[in-house]
Amino acid sequence: MIKNGHHTSSEQGIESGAKQGDLACSPEKRKRSVRVWCDGCYDMVHYGHSNQLRQAKAMGDYLIVGVHTDEEISKHKGPPVFTQAERYKMVRAIKWVDEIVEGAPYVTTLDTLDKYNSDFCVHGDDITLTVDGKDTYAEVKREGRYRECRRTQGVSTTDLVGRMLLMTKTHHSNIDNSDYQQHTDNFGKGPKGHSPWTGVSQFLQTSQKIIQFASGQEAQPGDTIIYVAGAFDLFRILMYLNILSLVVVFSVNQEVNRYKGKNYPIMNIHERTLSVLACRYVSEVVIGAPYAVGKDLLDHFKVDLVCHGKTEVFPDRDTADPYAEPKKRGIFRTVDSGNGLTTDDIVQRIIKNRLLFEARNQKKEAKEIAVFEAMKSQAEGEQAGDTAQAAQ
Repeated sequence: MIKNGHHTSSEQGIESGAKQGDLACSPEKRKRSVRVWCDGCYDMVHYGHSNQLRQAKAMGDYLIVGVHTDEEISKHKGPPVFTQAERYKMVRAIKWVDEIVEGAPYVTTLDTLDKYNSDFCVHGDDITLTVDGKDTYAEVKREGRYRECRRTQGVSTTDLVGRMLLMTKTHHSNIDNSDYQQHTDNFGKGPKGHSPWTGVSQFLQTSQKIIQFASGQEAQPGDTIIYVAGAFDLFRILMYLNILSLVVVFSVNQEVNRYKGKNYPIMNIHERTLSVLACRYVSEVVIGAPYAVGKDLLDHFKVDLVCHGKTEVFPDRDTADPYAEPKKRGIFRTVDSGNGLTTDDIVQRIIKNRLLFEARNQKKEAKEIAVFEAMKSQAEGEQAGDTAQAAQ
């Protein structure tokens, strides 16, 4: 069974990184809601963040997400790309989130979990460190109120920033390109090499991942079907309607690049699909839909309304208006999202603060490498002790 985009079977808990023992609970606990806490920067929110929250929600019933302030992030990591107000809005729009806490502390403590009546907190299987190199989850780990989920391979803020700066039309497949590697090294490689928790890997889309993100719900009689076309690159969940029954991702990469130029889209079509599916206002995504919203498409999906924001509408290849048919039917509406942030604006922020972002990521990775080496030495020491004891 699929409910709200994720499986409800025990298989899901295993995929989420939870152990069988973590999923089992007493009859008393099953009678009440299990409250789960997640926290983070959630800067440049992407499908990796959404997948973490999906897995966390699967471990309980009610998901509370704490989002750090700009000041806290700048202190411990370096300047964020998005403002805290923007990040609050983006996290609220992710469909697995039940509640957000603005200005959550950077270090997760038992006091925080107790304040929000949370049973435990969930984080990915990487590590988060304070400015002085301490594990931000040390206290809750020590007290047994910490769970881990799997980090999503193939996406990271480091990778997305590198793509923005590479300025090529083929950056989605440039994982082995020397120029691409130079960009990602600048943003995520310190003088002593790569951290196991930071870096770039190839994203591979699977049907299972789409199923996990999909709502699993079909339009019912009486539903209003609203069609929204767009590239949804670096999906900024700051906009669009809270009444959507159908939202569409329409463009293959070449089509987006035709009218936007430069190195757009930043994310490939599979990545954009997952990003849109994670939005709570989205019921369905049509992958690779035609640029022009024509008769066949409108009839097939029984579309009641076609919406577009206040951004410029570029003509189709034959210079025709891509919204000619819905306008002819009188079902086209222009919607003011109330937010003027564009992908270009995000790219300009990155370019403007490039050196700061490079320094931020290199410092972050240096701290991670130090912790990893300490953990490795400790494990080797324990193994040597066990071997010596066995030999006696």
